[in-house]
Amino acid sequence: MKIIRTVPELSGWRAAVPSTERVAFVPTMGFLHAGHLSLLHDARRRVPSGAGSLVLSIFVNPTQFGPGEDLDAYPRNEAQDFELAESAGVDVVFTPSDPDEMYPSAQTWVNVEGLSSTLCGESRPGHFQGVCTVVTKLWMLVRPDVAVFGEKDYQQLAILRRMHADLFLGGELASMPIVREDDGLAMSSRNANLSPSARADALRLPGFRSEVLRRFGAGARDVTVLLAGATAALAPGVVDYVQAVDASSLQPVDHVVAPTLVAFAVRYGGVRLIDNVVLSP
Repeated sequence: MKIIRTVPELSGWRAAVPSTERVAFVPTMGFLHAGHLSLLHDARRRVPSGAGSLVLSIFVNPTQFGPGEDLDAYPRNEAQDFELAESAGVDVVFTPSDPDEMYPSAQTWVNVEGLSSTLCGESRPGHFQGVCTVVTKLWMLVRPDVAVFGEKDYQQLAILRRMHADLFLGGELASMPIVREDDGLAMSSRNANLSPSARADALRLPGFRSEVLRRFGAGARDVTVLLAGATAALAPGVVDYVQAVDASSLQPVDHVVAPTLVAFAVRYGGVRLIDNVVLSP
C-alpha cells in the first residue's frame, strides 16, 4: 500500500496510471470504522484488484468546521487507519501532511445553493461550502472512475450529487447504506468521543428513529404526528434539529406524499450525532 502526503506526488501517481485501468475512490476524514470499510469494500468490488486502483483519502478538512466546533477534538489514529485500509485492499492512501497542502490559498470556493440551505446547512453555516470545495479538489486530483460515499450524511450526499452533475466532474458517484452498531446507533468516528453515559443516552436517537418508522407504518402521514414528542424522546440530548423534508429538494414538508427524509442532529455529552430515515409512501 502506497502512502502519499503531497499534491505533486498524488498528481504524479495519477498521471502514471494506465488509461486501461480504473480508479475507485473513497474520501474520508479518517478514524476508520465499519461504515468506512463498507465503502471501501464496495469500491474494491467495483474495481477489483488487478483491474485498477483503490484510493483512500484521509484528511480532517478544516474548512468544514465552524468556530467552536470539534476540529481539534476530532478523533485521529493514523496507524490504525493504515492497518484497516490495507486489510480492505486499498492501494493508495492520500493523507496530506498539512492543511496548506490542500489550501495553498483561501480564495476559491465551491458552493451548491438551495440544497445547502436546510438541516445541517442552516445550523452549520459554511459547512457544505467546505465539504464541496475539498471534494472537488480531491476529485480533480484522483480523477476516479467511481467514488463511494455513505448515506448517513444524506444531505451531504444529495449536495455532492448535484455538484458532481453541475460541474461535469466525470466518473460515477455511488453510495452505500448506513452501517449501525449492534444496538442501532449509526456508526460515526465521533462515537469515540462519547462518554459511557453519553453513549447510553445516544441510543435515544435510533430509538426515536424506530418510533417514527412505527408511526409511519401505522398510517401516520402528518409530520406533526410523525415527529410528536421528539424533544422529550431524545432527552437528555440537545436537539439541533429534527425535520422532515422532501427527499429530493430537501425543503420542509407538512405531509408525506412523496419520498420524505426525516433527519436528526442531536448532541449527547457535547458530541453532535446525525441520523436519518427515508419514508416512502
